[in-house]
Amino acid sequence: MPAVSPTLLPILMLFASNVFMTFAWYGHLKFKESPLALVVVASWGIAFVEYWLAVPANRWGSAVYSAAQLKTMQEVITLVVFACFSVLYLKEPLAWNHALGFVCIAFGAFLIFHKW
Repeated sequence: MPAVSPTLLPILMLFASNVFMTFAWYGHLKFKESPLALVVVASWGIAFVEYWLAVPANRWGSAVYSAAQLKTMQEVITLVVFACFSVLYLKEPLAWNHALGFVCIAFGAFLIFHKW
């Protein structure tokens, strides 16, 4: 296992994997004139890199976090990455309802990580 903190490493790797996956799933929306078959193959290539980050992140992260905690982190990270991607790459604004939805999800994450 790499020399980065075992609590931080999976988080960093999940962030990186989500950047790749977000581009694989949504990056092609700026290239709607491209043939769908080409877009699918390109997306598979990008997603291949995502898997090389996500699978080890979850494997190594399971030494520190539960599966539910890892999945919760994954979902929160996905939303953060997608929100940035949507605004910066797709030029789609986020509205108040998006922010409120993110707050609700953050509360759910709090419930998952809170020791009762």
